[in-house]
Amino acid sequence: MESRPFTPRPELSKIGTTIFTEMSKLATDCGAINLSQGFPDFQADPALFEATFRAMQAGRNQYPPMSGMPELRAAIAGKVEALYGARYDEDHEITVTAGATQAIFTAIAAFVRPGDEVIVFEPVYDSYVPAIETVGGSAVYAQLRFPGYKPDWDQVRSLLTPRTRMIIINSPHNPTGSLLDADDLTALADLTRDSEVIVLSDEVYEHILFDGARHESVARYPELAARSIVVSSFGKTYHITGWKIGYVLAARALMSEFRKVHQFNVFTVNTPCQIGIADYMRDASRHLGLAAFYAQKRDFFRSQLAGSRFELLPCHGTYFQLARYAAISELPDREFAQWMAREVGVAVIPVSAFYHDGHDDRVVRFCFAKQEATLAAAGQKLRRL
Repeated sequence: MESRPFTPRPELSKIGTTIFTEMSKLATDCGAINLSQGFPDFQADPALFEATFRAMQAGRNQYPPMSGMPELRAAIAGKVEALYGARYDEDHEITVTAGATQAIFTAIAAFVRPGDEVIVFEPVYDSYVPAIETVGGSAVYAQLRFPGYKPDWDQVRSLLTPRTRMIIINSPHNPTGSLLDADDLTALADLTRDSEVIVLSDEVYEHILFDGARHESVARYPELAARSIVVSSFGKTYHITGWKIGYVLAARALMSEFRKVHQFNVFTVNTPCQIGIADYMRDASRHLGLAAFYAQKRDFFRSQLAGSRFELLPCHGTYFQLARYAAISELPDREFAQWMAREVGVAVIPVSAFYHDGHDDRVVRFCFAKQEATLAAAGQKLRRL
C-alpha cells in the first residue's frame, strides 16, 4: 500500500531506543547476566499478591476514581506524614499514577510551555529530556560533579533565566547513587524563592538509602513543598516494577493542573492492585526495612568485585553501583558495555548514555537488585577481567 509521506516532528527526531531496552536485548541475545536494567530478579512478598487477589475476588475490578482509590491515597498520606512530617490532603494533593515515568511526563506536560527552559542535572535519567522536548521546552544542563556527583548551586544560579519554568531533581540519584542533603535543599529553596519555578522531585528510591543517611524529601521543607511535584514509585519499593504504579504529591493548586493532563493521558490505574498495595502498606516495616535489605545486597555485590580490577565508586542510595574500568580497557563506555555483554557475559549500562553530549568518564552502572546467586555468578565473571 502506498501513501503520501509524512513529515516527522522535529522534537522527536533525536529520540531512539532507550539504552535500557538496547542492553537488555543484548543480554538476552548473548545469554549474559543482566545487571543493566533496574529490576529485581526475585519475587515480591506473596502477601501482596494475596491482598490483590482478594480485591479481585471481591469484585473490585472496575474503574477507580481518576485520582486513585481512596484507600491507597489515605495510606500514602499516612506514610508521608509519618516519614516527613508533611500532611498532604488525600482528596486534593495526592494522585496515583501508572508508574513514575508517566507521572514525570504528566508533570512536565502540565507545566512546561513551548519555549520554556527546564534545568536538569547530568548524568540525567533518560526520560526527562524527551518529555521536555516533546512539549516544546528546552533542557538546560547543570552538572553533577564527578566523581561524587554533587550539584554546584552557583552553576545552577547562573543557568536561571526568565524562561526557566522548572528544575528537576532526583534523589537518591539514578544512575549515580548520590544523595541530596539538607544543605542542597536549602540552596534550592534559596534559588527558587520569589520565583514561579516549579520543582519536579523524582524520589522513587526514597526508601533505599544506606549507612544511616536520611532521605531529604522536598516534602520535609514547606517552602519547597509549596512549589514542588513529588514523584514516588511502588515498583521500586515493593519489587513490582512491572505493575507500573506510582504516585504524586503536590500542593492543591499544582495538583489541580497536574490532574488536567493526567485524566486524559492515563485517566486512572488498575483497581485491584491499588487496593492490594493499600492493604500491604498497613505494615510500615515493609518499606522501612528496604534500606537494610538493599544494603546487604550492595555490600555483597561490592565484596564480589573486591578482587576485580573495577574501581567502585561510592553508593549512598538506589540499587545501582557505578564502577570505573580504566584498569581493564581503554574502550569508550558504550563499546565496553557491548564487549562485556558479548565476551564476558555480564550486561551493564554505559553512563555516557545519561549525558546529552555523550560525555564519557569510562564508568558503567551495575544493578544489584538481584538474588545473591545472580550476583555471585556475575562476580565470578568480573573478577577474571
